[in-house]
Amino acid sequence: MRQLVTILALASLPFLHGCVAALVGGAAAGGYMIGEERRQAQVMADDEGIELRIRNQVSESHPNAHVSPVSYNRMVLLNGTAPTEAAKTDIEKIARSSGNVRGVYNEMRVAPNRNFPSLASDGVLTTKVKTRMVDARRFNPLHVKVVSDDGTVYLFGIVTRKEADAATEVARTTSGVKRVVRMFEYRD
Repeated sequence: MRQLVTILALASLPFLHGCVAALVGGAAAGGYMIGEERRQAQVMADDEGIELRIRNQVSESHPNAHVSPVSYNRMVLLNGTAPTEAAKTDIEKIARSSGNVRGVYNEMRVAPNRNFPSLASDGVLTTKVKTRMVDARRFNPLHVKVVSDDGTVYLFGIVTRKEADAATEVARTTSGVKRVVRMFEYRD
């Protein structure tokens, strides 16, 4: 029974990657407050809406693609797989035409869809990186959003250069990370 619960918990991670990281970060951050989010509430709501619109439009027009749109401060990351180069290009057009999008980073690969255990490992990797950020205590982990895709870790946030460097170092030195992509916006 315990093994079944563990498998089910791990299986849900790819679908909750942002929630799990926020939960781990929020629960373990000790002294950091949710109110320290650097995006305005309306921008956070826009980000959720952008992700939902893109996900819905892509699932209707490209059901054979596996796309995970992530929006942070109205900048969209497209990761996952597309069956063809034409589908990848079309998915990017869909993302760019979604309301309130400032820009799109298309990191999708033209490849077959990944299997479930591989997708579940993304959630585990995100959680490992976020947990290490909390443990490092070098910056507020709530200021950095972590997304993983097939061993690549994408880092988002409105951060100082010092915070960006510290977050990158933590991610880069986490077991299982093959590559780190910084998608930060800098503040003074």
